[in-house]
Amino acid sequence: MIVKLDTGFNIEVDFPISPFHRRLFAWIFDLLVMLFYIWAAGKLFDIIKQWKPLPWFPIVMSMPILFYHLLFEVFCNGQSVGKMALKIRVISADGGQPSLSQFLIRWIFRLADLPFWIMYAISSGELPWWCSLLMFSGLAAVIFSNKSQRLGDLVAGTIVIDTKNQTSWRDTVFTALEADYHPSFPEVMQLSDKDINTLKSIIDTVRKKNNLDLGARIADRIKARLQIQSEKEPLDFLQTLLKDYNYFTNK
Repeated sequence: MIVKLDTGFNIEVDFPISPFHRRLFAWIFDLLVMLFYIWAAGKLFDIIKQWKPLPWFPIVMSMPILFYHLLFEVFCNGQSVGKMALKIRVISADGGQPSLSQFLIRWIFRLADLPFWIMYAISSGELPWWCSLLMFSGLAAVIFSNKSQRLGDLVAGTIVIDTKNQTSWRDTVFTALEADYHPSFPEVMQLSDKDINTLKSIIDTVRKKNNLDLGARIADRIKARLQIQSEKEPLDFLQTLLKDYNYFTNK
């Protein structure tokens, strides 16, 4: 499934939505990571308690499990270990990087997720009827929502995309510069990271499809936004902006 998102300059960019089975396999991978951690923490606890009783140790060691998804998604660009392995990632529904509050909302709403209640059933040996209701409502949201969003995604305004064929943001915007390169437009630093990422995608599209009209429209919009006067050809102007951005960010 492909979703079109407006990622800047009023231009829609295609993002491939992660299929349900890859999200499921990513969760299974994360579950294995957490089970290994629980096993290792238990072994450590057995060793430590022989020397000194630490009643608070199990509570402290359970914190990484509780905050596992939140911490990984915040500090690893929207990816847990399982998401990294399956090459999927959480992004904002507008195509940008989710905010801390969006990650927090996703994490809170894991209470309505199928994986969470499966873990609960495994640990407790039972599953109350109301837990089953929450579990299947969360599953239904992923299956029937237009963008395969679970409840946490719907509330937080996030989606999970397939990054299998995508490069990292830094690889995307990187442009080699000549040793004696001199920038022309310092105003480019007024653009956001998302704008620059979109700009690179547009340049690639203009080149591949020879869509000079698109290049001209985008060049005019950027000139108006940054109040730049330039007689360069549209594609040359856009490429110069990208080079200038690389120059200033790598100074």
